[in-house]
This record gives sequence, structure tokens and C-alpha cells, in this order.
Amino acid sequence: MSRNEIEGQLFDGQDYRTEALSKGDYEDCRFTNCNFSKSKLSHSNFVDCLFEDCDLTMAQLADTGFREVVFLRCKLIGLHFEDCNAYSLDVRFDACQLDLSAFFKRSLKGMTFENCSLKEVDFVEADLTEARFHNCDLTGAMFENSLLEKADFRTATNFSIDPEMNRLQKARFSRHGLHGLLHKYNIQIEE
Repeated sequence: MSRNEIEGQLFDGQDYRTEALSKGDYEDCRFTNCNFSKSKLSHSNFVDCLFEDCDLTMAQLADTGFREVVFLRCKLIGLHFEDCNAYSLDVRFDACQLDLSAFFKRSLKGMTFENCSLKEVDFVEADLTEARFHNCDLTGAMFENSLLEKADFRTATNFSIDPEMNRLQKARFSRHGLHGLLHKYNIQIEE
């Protein structure tokens, strides 16, 4: 069975909730104001694509590939990125809502999360080496046995990271973020 190969196309205002996007390889495509909520994106590959102002809430991502993909102002609630193709996950998130999503055991080296809501996101056993969390809300995000070396949390808020259960060598934090590292000791930090 041959795969669809789609290159350089614009998909604007499409609703894929009832009729799924065709499985295939999408390269240099732009998806604007599309609704993928609860749809199946499984077994498709997206290379050098932009998703802008799209809703992908609870979309299925089994063996989906994302390489050099940017999500801009997208709603990505409850996505299981751990189901994606393990060798093809290279994304950037800007002004996105990723609440309740999971990156369990995923390699996210150098990944950028900018101006994102990451409430209750599962980063357990993820490799976040050199990841950047600029102006992100990490309320309830789970970090356990996570590799956070050289990660940048200087402008992140509401995180709770146990230094004894994660690798933090050369990770960057602001003075205002110290309470997120010391919460389990029940101490008070004052200015």
C-alpha cells in the first residue's frame, strides 16, 4: 500500500474530527486553525511543518513522526508524546497549552518550550538535557529520574523538582525559583 506524500501545502480551517487527515508523509506543510481534536494522526510523518492556532486535544499519536515541527499557539491537551516514533521527535512549542500531556521516557534534548502552559505534564524519566522552559507554567509537572542537565528553568514558574530524584548538573534556575527545588524540606525562603 503506497503512502501519501504531501509537500508544501497549506491546510487552513479544516476540521478533522469526523474525517481524519490522510495518513502519509507531510513535508513543509502549514496547518492553520485546524481542529484535530480526538483525531488519529497515527503512522504519519510531519517534517519541517508548522501547526498554528490548531486544536490537537487528545489526538492519537501512535508511531507519529515530528521532525523540525513548530507548534504555535496550539491547544495540545492530553497528548501522549511517548507514543510518537522514538527516532522522530524534534519539535518546538511556542505559546501552547500542553496541560496533562506526557513525554514519559522521551528524549527531548535541546527542546524549547516558550510561553507555554505545562500543567501536570509527565516528564518522568525524560531526557531534557539543555531543554529551555522560557516563561512556562509547570504547576504539577512531574519530574522523576529525569535528566535535566544544563536545562534552563530561569523564567519558569510553579515547578517542583526534587534534586535527589533527578540529574540537575549545570541546570539553570533563578533565585526566585529556589523554592521549587527546596519544597520537600518545608523551609521558608525570604527576600
